[in-house]
Amino acid sequence: MTNQELNDLKNRYVANGAATPTTQFAERAENAELWDADGNRWIDFAGGIGVLNLGHRHPKIVAAVEAQLKKVMHTSAAVISYAPYVQLCQKLCELTPVRGPERKAMLVNTGAEALENAVKIARAATGRTGIITFDGAFHGRTMMTLAMTGKVLPYKNDFGPMPGDVFRAPFPNPLHGISEEASLNAIRTLFKTDIAPHRTAAIVIEPVQGEGGFYIASPDYLKALRALCDEHGILLIADEVQSGFARTGKLFALEHSGIEADILTTAKSLANGMPLSAVVGSAKVMDASGPNSLGGTYSGNPLSCAAALAVIEAIEEENILERSEQMGKMLAERFAVWEERFPTVAHGRQLGAMAAFELLDSDGKPDAQMTGALCAKAREKGLILLSCGFYGNSIRILVPLTVSSSVLEEGLSIIEQSLEALS
Repeated sequence: MTNQELNDLKNRYVANGAATPTTQFAERAENAELWDADGNRWIDFAGGIGVLNLGHRHPKIVAAVEAQLKKVMHTSAAVISYAPYVQLCQKLCELTPVRGPERKAMLVNTGAEALENAVKIARAATGRTGIITFDGAFHGRTMMTLAMTGKVLPYKNDFGPMPGDVFRAPFPNPLHGISEEASLNAIRTLFKTDIAPHRTAAIVIEPVQGEGGFYIASPDYLKALRALCDEHGILLIADEVQSGFARTGKLFALEHSGIEADILTTAKSLANGMPLSAVVGSAKVMDASGPNSLGGTYSGNPLSCAAALAVIEAIEEENILERSEQMGKMLAERFAVWEERFPTVAHGRQLGAMAAFELLDSDGKPDAQMTGALCAKAREKGLILLSCGFYGNSIRILVPLTVSSSVLEEGLSIIEQSLEALS
């Protein structure tokens, strides 16, 4: 079928709230490129929203899924378990920066499910109910995670009321006038005005905000937050759904700070395109809830677990962490050039290859309209590009870390050409 024929079907049968406004349909893909139903080629700088750190159809991952498909496709881990589930939990416990020495993990399907379960576990482990998150945070689209998400549009505008006992502090962001000390003081103020420390189960933070704009919590801030949690017996939950699995030059962004979380959630590139997420934490915390209190019908599907085990092997064998650091430095250099050339480009930032820059208007204010225009112009030229941010004016780079140098350069050149066309 053609793009037009498929688009007609979408308009007729897919709910508006779930339908992309784009009119192209992916037909096949390889590494950092895909081809639509009309045969047009696209360079993919979105990576399935951070899901494809190892690219479309990585051979090692495809082979692992195919091999597992010939053995067991589904039984439900709640009925009878299988080797890939427990083997992956072992790997995650060995690799994840959570407090030990003994750690345990559980598997579900999506980032939102992982955060939902992290909250349940934290409440069971502490006997407390309060959850503190941050402005600009994105934790998912289920009701609990919508309450935790710090942005109304487009995520939760029409869906209230939200679950209670969720409170919010400003994320440390000097660009928006929020110092690290101001952020910490805001949490201390919450303790006085809205939720007492002895009722607070957990503070949940993205070490690098995803949808919020790729803003980076510094090592000093994360260390201070860790100390604040310890002072009051509060669990620290690190949401690494988007920042995990090599995007920042470490397997997890939290590793840059040298601290450990009590609970860490991960998803997206964990299984590089297969639906899978994980909650990892100290054994005592993870075992706080009773038997059969966690999980779901499809949680930790055998095919997804096999893919994730292959992802971990590929990251090590192909020096993906080193590649992420190299890409990050190259992107930072390119952003600096654009900031010199284009008055609208500012505030380039990156941690490894988790990189973004902003577009500002002539008054130095966030320019969401220009950002949308840049994404549209790039798409006209064959590049899939995503925006993000509290003000909708950040351009994020989520190209697969396995991208060839020539395709990466081609994509960056399209951004540059698009900026020239819009200047």
